Amino acid sequence: MDYENFKEQFVEDVKEKLYEQGTEVDITVNTVNKLNESYEAMTVKPEGSNIGVNIGIDKFYGATQDGISYDDVVDKAVKAISDGFLNQPQIDVASLTDYDQMKDKLVMEVVSAETNKEMLENVPHQNIEDMAVVYRFVLNSDDEGRASILATNQMIENMGVTPEQLHADALENAPRIKPAEIKGMGEVLAEMMGVEQAEMMGLYPVRPEDEQIFVASVPDKVHGAGVLAYQDFMDQAAERAGGDFYILPSSIHEILIVPDNGKMGLSDLENMVKEVNATQVAPADKLTDNVYHYDSQAKIFELGEKFVERQAEREGQDIDKEEKGSVIGELKAKKEEVAKAPKKEAVEKAAKSKGGEAI
Repeated sequence: MDYENFKEQFVEDVKEKLYEQGTEVDITVNTVNKLNESYEAMTVKPEGSNIGVNIGIDKFYGATQDGISYDDVVDKAVKAISDGFLNQPQIDVASLTDYDQMKDKLVMEVVSAETNKEMLENVPHQNIEDMAVVYRFVLNSDDEGRASILATNQMIENMGVTPEQLHADALENAPRIKPAEIKGMGEVLAEMMGVEQAEMMGLYPVRPEDEQIFVASVPDKVHGAGVLAYQDFMDQAAERAGGDFYILPSSIHEILIVPDNGKMGLSDLENMVKEVNATQVAPADKLTDNVYHYDSQAKIFELGEKFVERQAEREGQDIDKEEKGSVIGELKAKKEEVAKAPKKEAVEKAAKSKGGEAI
């Protein structure tokens, strides 16, 4: 069965199965545009409701191509929709247009400006180098996922709010709703593996002066790269890093902070980011392939290449991006050790919490 025939039959059978279970629904098929990705989905709403559940049709079609029977795929879709209805947050639809209520749910996220070029035409945003700060209203967030709405130009116009006011309110509210967390890599590994295992492998504890990488995110680990837009984040990171630092965009959910202490060169870090993005980061979670730098004295955040050029110009030297000698080999060895070690269930739980967004 090709995709188009599958889609037509799938929609009909899911609707019929839900009806047999006592739930009458309206189903529409549409393209869902999300930051970093878009997909064809069927939107399923209980009759008389303005709120529904989006189900990605391509994922269920892919399951049939992987050998799962069509009937089992339909059953899985029906269960997902039923669970979605059951766990749906109670939302006062009228409040969605009341900015005085909604602004207290306002957070900031950072995404690739190039990847999301078309969507950004309809979304209020501010650029940070080749990234863009966008705004989201988080309606509900728990271990099962979150319900949220991306702020669009039309939405804030209907609310009577300017992009400037939206940004100012986000700067105030986002750090309160989703405070920045900066942890040493040793601490992060200990949380993932368990303290005893990390100690046995010599990965924890690490003296502050010996820490080579810090991880910055937010408590729920969802769109944690948004901390880049927080007013005091750079100063907080500089304090942990002991001065100037590089920023590696690990994903839209977290960033890595590497002290600029001569142990890692820009080319080392650029190669690391590109390799990880190509092999370990899902396209929907990718931020960018670039490395950034923060000058803690001049208070300048910029692309790593710009920093190298500015530094060379200031010192009247030729630009040299060759590796300075690094600890990349050591980090890769530790990474292999960690990959072989058992991890806590909390890691899976954190990954699960990244789903379930409204847009």
